[in-house]
Amino acid sequence: MRIYMDVCCLSRPFDDQTQERIYLESQALFLIFGKCQFEVWELIGSQAIELEIDNDPDLERLRRIKQALSLVKTTVPIDSTVTQRATEIITLGFKPYDALHLASAEVARADIFLTTDDRI
Repeated sequence: MRIYMDVCCLSRPFDDQTQERIYLESQALFLIFGKCQFEVWELIGSQAIELEIDNDPDLERLRRIKQALSLVKTTVPIDSTVTQRATEIITLGFKPYDALHLASAEVARADIFLTTDDRI
């Protein structure tokens, strides 16, 4: 199974764990990371993820997310195919980063796109 996680999903373990929903989503992510670590599932990355996390001022969160991204086997570049599809997705009302993530997941032929963003 090929899995793409957007940045809000990858960041979930660093959010307020006293909230039940956040705690449960974080636990689910740890299970998914375990499956990816043992190569049962494949974690897909992208230049969009790298670009977005590089804007995070929290250096500890950045370090930990990059550590999780060490499990990535495939990285989708931001090329003309991704940007063209992202532009189409933006016209549907999505924010630019969300559109880049969705387009990257499509281009990579991800089986699952994971997010904790309720709007998506």
